Amino acid sequence: MSIKHRLIIMNFLQYAIWGSWLISFGGYLSGTLGFTGREIGSFYATMGIASLFMPAIVGIIADRWIPAQKMLGISHLISAVLLIMAAQETTYTPLYTYVLLSVFFYMPTIALSNSVAYASLAKSGLDTVKHFPPIRVWGTVGFVISMNLVEFLGYTSTYKQLYVAATFGLILAVYSFTLPNCETVKPSEQQSWVEAFGLKAFSLFKQKRMAIFFIFCMLLGVSLQITNAFANDYLTQHFGGIAAYKDTFGVTHANTLISLSQVSETLCILLIPFFLKRFGIKNVMLISMFAWVLRFGLLGTGNPGEGVWMLVLSMLVYGVAFDFFNISGSLFIDNETDHSIRSSAQGLFMIMTNGFGAFLGSYAAGAVVDYIGWPNSWFVFAAYALVVTVLFAMFFKYKHNPEKIKI
Repeated sequence: MSIKHRLIIMNFLQYAIWGSWLISFGGYLSGTLGFTGREIGSFYATMGIASLFMPAIVGIIADRWIPAQKMLGISHLISAVLLIMAAQETTYTPLYTYVLLSVFFYMPTIALSNSVAYASLAKSGLDTVKHFPPIRVWGTVGFVISMNLVEFLGYTSTYKQLYVAATFGLILAVYSFTLPNCETVKPSEQQSWVEAFGLKAFSLFKQKRMAIFFIFCMLLGVSLQITNAFANDYLTQHFGGIAAYKDTFGVTHANTLISLSQVSETLCILLIPFFLKRFGIKNVMLISMFAWVLRFGLLGTGNPGEGVWMLVLSMLVYGVAFDFFNISGSLFIDNETDHSIRSSAQGLFMIMTNGFGAFLGSYAAGAVVDYIGWPNSWFVFAAYALVVTVLFAMFFKYKHNPEKIKI
C-alpha cells in the first residue's frame, strides 16, 4: 500500500473519532442531561484547556524522544479508554472530568497526525503543499461519515456516541504503530537547555511576523468551537421549541444538516494549494475570516422553514472558514519553520488556536448565549469575526512569493 493511502486511513480515523461526538454532544448535554449554556461551553472549553499545553508537551516528546507515530498511538489509546469511562457518567463533575482527561490526549494527536503526514511525505520525496490536502480531505470524509453513522444509529442524544468515538480511537491506536517511523532529533552537547528540551519552537515569537500570525491564530481560534458547541443545540432545542419548525428536517435531522459543513470542507481542502500559490497566506486567511462572518450571520438570519437556504449556505461557507484557516495555517507553519522542530511548531499552532482561542471562545460563547439568547448571539459572534478580519488586514504584513510554493 502506498504511503498516501496509508496516510488517508490515518486521517480518516483521526477525524472519525471527533465527528462521532463533537457536533452532537452539545445537544446531548442540553436536551438529555439539561445542562446550561455555560456548562455546555465548559465542556467544549476542555479542548482549549488541553490545547494550552498538551500539544506542546507531546510535540516536544515526539521531536526528542518517542517517534511521532508511536506517540500518536499511545495518545489515542489513553483517550479512547477515558471516553469509555465518560460514557458511563451523567452528572456534571465526573462527566466533565473524564471528558477533560480524554481531550488532554486527543487534542495533541491533531498536530501529531499532521507531523506524521509531513514527515512521511517528505521521506518519500513528495511535496507537502501539493500532496497533503488531498490526503487530509479524507479526515473530513471520516468526520462526516461518523456524524451520520451516529445519527443513523440514533445515538445523537445518548451517551453511546462516546462509545462510537472510542471504537474509532482504539482502531487508530493500533494502526498508528504500523505507520512509517518518524525520526527523533537527539540533543547534542553543544545545544542549550532550550534546544535540548524542544522549546525552540517558542522562539518563533521573537520574529515579529510569526508573533503577529500566532496572535491572530488565537483570535480566530475563538470562533472554532462556537458552532461545534451550539449548532446542534440551536437547531434541536431553539427551533424544536417553535411549533412551525419542530417537525422540519433541520430540527429532526440536525446532524445531517450540519454535516454539510464537513462536505464543504472536502471540496475546500482541495482548493488550498491553488489559493495559497495564487493569493498567499494573508489573503487566504482573510477569506477564511470573512467566511466566519458569513457563517455566524447566516445562522442568525436563517431558520429550518422558509429560511433553510440560509442555514444550508452557512454550512457550505464553513468549509472555507475552517480549511482556509486551519489547514493553510498548518502548512504555513510547516513551510516557515525548521523541520527539526516540526512537531513542536505544530503543537504551538494548536496552543494558540485550539488552546487559548478555543478556551476563551467556548466560555465567552456560553455566557453570551445565556445572557442574550438565540438568534441574537450569532450576530455578536459575526461582529467579533468582522473586527478580527479588519485588524488582521491592517497588522499582518507578508509578501507573497509564489515560487516558494511548489504545486
